[in-house]
Order: sequence, then structure tokens, then C-alpha cells
Amino acid sequence: MSKKIVLTGGGTAGHVTPNMALIPELKEIGYEISYVGSHEGIEKKLIADFHIPYYSISTGKLRRYFDPKNFSDPFRVMKGFFEARQLLKKIKPDVVFSKGGFVSVPVIRAAATLGIPCVLHESDMTPGLANKLSFSSAKTICCNFPETLELLPPNKAVLTGTPIRKELMRGSKEAGKEFCGFKDDKPVIMVTGGSLGAQSINETIRYALPRLLPSFNIVHLCGKEKMDNLKLNVEGYKQFEYVKNEMKDIFAMADVVVSRAGANAICELAALRKPNVLIPLSAKSSRGDQIINAKSFEQQGFSVVIDNEELDEDILVESIFDVYENREKYIKKMSESNQSGATETILKIIEEASKNN
Repeated sequence: MSKKIVLTGGGTAGHVTPNMALIPELKEIGYEISYVGSHEGIEKKLIADFHIPYYSISTGKLRRYFDPKNFSDPFRVMKGFFEARQLLKKIKPDVVFSKGGFVSVPVIRAAATLGIPCVLHESDMTPGLANKLSFSSAKTICCNFPETLELLPPNKAVLTGTPIRKELMRGSKEAGKEFCGFKDDKPVIMVTGGSLGAQSINETIRYALPRLLPSFNIVHLCGKEKMDNLKLNVEGYKQFEYVKNEMKDIFAMADVVVSRAGANAICELAALRKPNVLIPLSAKSSRGDQIINAKSFEQQGFSVVIDNEELDEDILVESIFDVYENREKYIKKMSESNQSGATETILKIIEEASKNN
């Protein structure tokens, strides 16, 4: 009989894409896969193409700041716990793998009460609250950065890196140009603010178009409902809310990437050897994890970093030209980093956990 695994994680694409990288590999070694996510989260849309069972549960955000929803969300989390427990009793998985996000907390807690081993993955250098709440229920906690090992329970922590979707390595530059309608041989800038978009990046890149378009073509992944309809016909500038199947081709043609600094996104950039400008979320609007991730990449010589508070048209244009002109230096540094092998390592950990169940 094939073994069963439940994958969970959601809220942003960063909590889903490593699971997407694992799904084909898990199928190949014979696992029957189910996914537990939220009712409305991006994970439901992203997982649809894999044609695996998707189950929705109630979820709520556990905030460190005051919000009226702080009074109702704990009840949603509790409801999600009982829903997850019923699902797990029905599915009977051998192991649960969690990529984090608040939807994962009730799933991991429910699995622990049923004696199902859980493997967690922490992408950021400093663990997020959702994963912290799940540490006690986990058998193994995988992480990206050596520095993170010191912040995890020592008997559970393993340095693995992040699983990278194999299809990202198989993109076609020509297919990317055709998809975007680029007809010349100018180098390409790819701009992304993450799955939810980033208003400050979107506005600044659009202000900078007159200075960048003479030298570059630009493909801009701007986030849901964040297209600029006045710029739909600007030659050499192509906007998308979000791209899924064509992402590999866009990566293949990109010479420079401008991005937020979510851990999964920057690990993909390193694995694909893409020179990049990182603009991490500010500490005012996040817990500061992207700033720490970005500084680590800058120190390793992979990236140029712009603080979100300092972002303006001049510094962005200057940084893009600097990275492009010195692109071989960044490619060499990333090539020496050996960002690979995470998928195989995590699969072995999952196999070991499921054997002991």
C-alpha cells in the first residue's frame, strides 16, 4: 500500500511554493498526497493544477498587535483544529509536512493529538509565530540558514535549504519573450513584489520607466488588482497580476530581478543564479524577517539591497544598472554557494518520519 502524506501551509505564495516543489517528487516515490489549507487563501488556487485532494479549514491570524479580530480569530483557530482533526482521522496520513502560515497551526496541533509525526520547514532566518507555535508538536524542523539552527529546538533542527521547483530550471528565454511580446534583444528586468504585490515597488518602477525602457525590457508581476491600466500599451513594459505556468520562462529570460526578500523567493533567485536587487518589507509592516534575509544575501555577495524607506526612482535605477553591469560577479558568487539538494534531503526526512509511524 502507498503511504499517505498531508501537506499544509498558506496565506502567501511563500508558504506554498516549497510544497509545490515537493509534490511531483512525493508522487514519484509513491505517496498519496492531500493538502489542507484555508477557504480563501492563495494556496487553494496554486495547488489546483496538481489535481490532489484539497481540504479547507477555518483559520485566523494570531497577531502581536491590537486588532478587533483578535477577539474572534482564536475561535476560528479552535474551529480549524477540530476540522483538521476530523480530516486527519479520515485521511489517516503517515506524516504531515508543514510550510507554515497560520492555517498550518491547527493542522499540526491536531496531528500531534493523533500521534501523526510532523515535519516543519522554516524558510526565514528567524522563525515566524505560526511555526513557533508548532515547534512542540514537530518531530523535525527543517531550515534554510545556518544561523536559524541556534533559534530552533536543538534535538529537532536540521539545515536543509528550500525545495526549488524543478520546472523553474527548464524555462525557455524565447518562450518568455514571446509570452511578453518583447521583439528586440534588450536585456530584461523582472520585477516582483511577491504574490500579494508591493505598492512601493510598483509605483517606483513605473516612475522609472522612462529611464529604464531605452536600455531594458521590463516584465512586472504587480499583484492582484494592481495593474496600471494607463500603461497597458507601453512598448517594452508588460504587466501581470500573477504568473504561474509561464514563470519558468520569465525567469529564463530575466537578466536582473527586482524583488521583495521573502526567503523562498530569494532562494529561487540564488538557485537560478539571477543577479538581483532586493527591497525587503520594512520592519514597520512586518516582523523584519525580510530585512535579515536580504542582509544575509548581501553579505554573501548575491544581492544589492535597498531599504524600503529609502526607495526612490534614483536609487532604484542606479542599483539596477549597477547589478546589470556587474552581473557576472553576482552569478559567480551564487554559483559557488551550492544552493541545491534541499528537495532530496527533505524527502529523506519525510520518509524517515513516516517509517516510524
